[in-house]
Amino acid sequence: MAAVTVATLNIWNRLGPWEARLDVIRSELGRLLPDVIGLQEIIFMQGEHEVNQAEDIARGLGYQVALGRGVDATPWGLCNAVLSRWPITRSATFSLPGTTESRSVVFAEIDSPGGKLPFFSTHLNWKLDEGHVREQQVRALTSFVRKMAPAESPGSLPPVVVGDFNAEPDSDEIRYMRGLTSLGGTSVYFADCFAVAGDGSRGTTFARRNPYALALREPDRRIDYIFVAGPDEKLRGEPLSARVCFDEPAGEVWPSDHFGVIATIST
Repeated sequence: MAAVTVATLNIWNRLGPWEARLDVIRSELGRLLPDVIGLQEIIFMQGEHEVNQAEDIARGLGYQVALGRGVDATPWGLCNAVLSRWPITRSATFSLPGTTESRSVVFAEIDSPGGKLPFFSTHLNWKLDEGHVREQQVRALTSFVRKMAPAESPGSLPPVVVGDFNAEPDSDEIRYMRGLTSLGGTSVYFADCFAVAGDGSRGTTFARRNPYALALREPDRRIDYIFVAGPDEKLRGEPLSARVCFDEPAGEVWPSDHFGVIATIST
């Protein structure tokens, strides 16, 4: 069965020992070699002090890069990114509603061997008590997915949506993504790859055993996801496997304050 391997990771912008973390992220990405990866908390600045963390991560690994950030973000505002080992034929960015955190989603249409792959990387509001904001954001997110990847689009694979949702699996915003509840009179369905094809563990991606995460004294939880709108009638978009990744240090250096997720999806 043909398949695509996708991953997601919040890179924690430039906090902590960034140069050492960059080496760890690149080393692990070079080992895993997903076909496509969505990244969050990317810093991108142009001008005299140019910074492009997505290009820094992708350099020499054979990935094309699509970047996007909210229209109201500051010049150094955090971006989402898509890295693809296949050509990116078009891309777009959509700002999400909510507070002043300038949340957004970046879309990349990828010319994969199995067909056009609509891929989305996003990052929702982070505060524990802002579930009501994330509910607005997932409705806007899925509306953008429908716009950019309509179900009737010929030759396209089921869309994949990845990112840091800052919400646990039993929250209404994630239940909405999984088709378990409606919000505002609307409903959708995306398969949660880890829930469908994971190893049966909690799949924690924000963990107190990681000292970068421990500093916030927040509980262990799963907040990073890979969703796919499948399987379709041709059984494309079925989660085949999923696991946590970027979850071990190199010496004392961890890749990020988040762990990542990697999944294999049928095409």
